[in-house]
Amino acid sequence: MAETKREVELKYDAPGESFRLPDLRKVAGVDGVVGKGVVELDALYYDTADQRLAADHITLRHRTGGDDEGWHLKLPVALAEGVRDEVRAPLTDGPVPRALAGLVRSRVRDDALVPVIRLRSTREVTELTGADGAPLAEVSVDAVRAERPGGEHPVTWTEVEVELADGGDPEFLAKVGKRLRKAGLHRSAASSKLARALKETGAAREPAPAPEPPGKKAGAHVLARVRAQRDALVDLDPAVRRDLPDSVHQMRVATRRLRSAFKTYKKILDPDVTGPLGEELKWLAAELGIDRDREVLTERITGRIDELPRPLLLGPVRGRLRTWATARRHGSRRHTVAVLDSKRYLALLDGLDALLADPPLRAKRAARPAAELLADAALRDHARLAARVEHALALDPGPERDRAMHEARKAAKRARYAGETAEPALGKQARRFARRMKDVQTVLGDHQDSVVAREALRDLAVQAHAAGESAFTWGLLYGQEQAAAARREAELPGVWRRAAEVRLSAG
Repeated sequence: MAETKREVELKYDAPGESFRLPDLRKVAGVDGVVGKGVVELDALYYDTADQRLAADHITLRHRTGGDDEGWHLKLPVALAEGVRDEVRAPLTDGPVPRALAGLVRSRVRDDALVPVIRLRSTREVTELTGADGAPLAEVSVDAVRAERPGGEHPVTWTEVEVELADGGDPEFLAKVGKRLRKAGLHRSAASSKLARALKETGAAREPAPAPEPPGKKAGAHVLARVRAQRDALVDLDPAVRRDLPDSVHQMRVATRRLRSAFKTYKKILDPDVTGPLGEELKWLAAELGIDRDREVLTERITGRIDELPRPLLLGPVRGRLRTWATARRHGSRRHTVAVLDSKRYLALLDGLDALLADPPLRAKRAARPAAELLADAALRDHARLAARVEHALALDPGPERDRAMHEARKAAKRARYAGETAEPALGKQARRFARRMKDVQTVLGDHQDSVVAREALRDLAVQAHAAGESAFTWGLLYGQEQAAAARREAELPGVWRRAAEVRLSAG
């Protein structure tokens, strides 16, 4: 099983192997400086042949020595502040453990992970403690020897790592850093030992050129939007696998933004190419929805229960909900990970890469001014939303209106995403447009969540009744959701009126 540790550390370049730490008892808050001895570390770093992990500041290593030897995968959280999540797996001599290989699959795809650098370090460890004897940070002086696999092009250097103790105050790292800088050290320019080793052994691959700013052409703005959402899918993949909060939702949003871009800008991107990708994105969003919908439902119903006075909670209400949610979660989590491991999903990522590498632009439209075309596209989506809202409002309350409001919700999302895409070209007016569309989406979204919650509450009531429990509370919650939906329906005309007034112009 893999385990995760949040690592907060800063690195400093030391002048040489003879370097000795200054007196760290002079750092504010330090009461004790405890030598922990010297340990020998031997790490083999893995990556694809073209170093895709290194390009995204990710490190994967097999390390012996020390009290945490094993397989380590480090994923950046806030690179500038030295914050990374280290996911660990037990030491094995076989291939990369499956639990870690999955976390890099969105970047690696079907390519092999091969050794790229070997690092051997002699580490002298010092622990800094506070007045209560609790650890504040660990300071390591590392004499490092790096070489390519096979011992080629060896290089050596000395560096100092300052790692914050679990739960410590990041400001303490700054205090230690100030003392180290007074002793002549400087923050390391490299983001990791691996990055420095690749560069200094000559093994580093040339980084891919950064995308150019989109300029004033419509095609470049649309491609920038597609690229950002493709990158979001790749970045969110390991977060979804790790079950991090809101990760499924954010990944689903990225799929919808991509699909909306393909639909909204079909006059700029050839729909014969984007159409099949859009269908695959629809499939992925639906598969991710199995997990996301469970999250939303459970949170919503739990919130309703928390608001009820205790006398209205008849029967094992919380236990019934917990059993219901756990059963759905167990299956949905397995399903989500299976989807991310599937060949179909990897083919979708490959397809998005291919589209960006050779964009299917409709030359005449793509070369036109971005402000003009993006405004026109957003206004078309706005008109589409208007038709759906007006249709929904013309219907009597009931299932047919519920379905119509759900369709209007989809149109509101698409119009909002069009506004977001137009923002770099149109600025404040596009931002205002997107915000008004989001207001409509929020009302319609809460209405739809109420529709879905009522279906779940009815299911819970049936289960409770079958088990001989009181179904009173579930019926009460059902009525509350009915009332909430009615309020949203009454709120929609006013919200839509404000959204209908919004204007976009290329001038």
